[in-house]
Amino acid sequence: MLETRRIEAFLDTLRAERGAADNTIDAYRRDLEDASAFLKARNVSLIDAGERDLSDYIRDLTDRGFASSTVARRLSALRRFFRFLLGDNERADNPTSRLDGPTPRRTPPDVLTREDMKRLIEAAEGPEPADIRNTCIVEMLYGAGLRVSECCEMPLSALPAPGATTLIVRGKGDKERIAPLGTPAMNALHAYKQVREQFLPKGAPRKKAERYVFPSRGAEGHLTRRRLAQILEGLAIKAGVDVSRVKPHAFRHAFATHLLSGGADLRAVQLLLGHADISTTQIYIHVVADELRDLLE
Repeated sequence: MLETRRIEAFLDTLRAERGAADNTIDAYRRDLEDASAFLKARNVSLIDAGERDLSDYIRDLTDRGFASSTVARRLSALRRFFRFLLGDNERADNPTSRLDGPTPRRTPPDVLTREDMKRLIEAAEGPEPADIRNTCIVEMLYGAGLRVSECCEMPLSALPAPGATTLIVRGKGDKERIAPLGTPAMNALHAYKQVREQFLPKGAPRKKAERYVFPSRGAEGHLTRRRLAQILEGLAIKAGVDVSRVKPHAFRHAFATHLLSGGADLRAVQLLLGHADISTTQIYIHVVADELRDLLE
């Protein structure tokens, strides 16, 4: 089908020219397929859609209760797709050029406190191999501000070289950044290396799993996001911290906020997080400002 082929060609372009990560590609595919399904119900092809068709789709997303950030992201995906078609001379116009979408509002995250983090780290500690691994996971997420995928899919090659204390993290857009590790994280990593062998599967899957810092017996060869979330949920219950607040990304939020409240430079935090745009990092300033306001009051 022509529409499917053009969507795949567009995604291939994103992957080749922009170095888009697999998760980004999947998100674009889902967004375009949703728009395509809406238009098919009206007997309109996505490739041939006009401004009114797409305006109705954007309105339908709002009627379905999607958040403004989701609506804005889907409109952005459509804009890129039609610019691609225009550049390949498959359209003589861009039907999204005059469409207005909602302005997504960035809500400051609910950040775990230093006391919360202390309790979670203490909850992870223990003599068993799983305890040692879980301590390392928490220290890496919090100590290096890693994204969930960066932690789960981290290759052994990313670990610090002998005598070094920095990770080489491959993040969004396949971009590399340096993530320094503090003493607690380095100690946790050293302890985990002594027991990592116990988490490697036997037989044929072992070769694939050996590539990763946190191997798994599953088909992917590494710890999955779902399993990581389950581990953190168990630690939250043990630590007496509200489970709804202890999501994998919460450790990255805590990393950034605690750095800023401790006096770190915003630009430095941006680099440590791997944010392409400093406006993304600025959301954490609001959290710090709220803490200062509470202190003044």
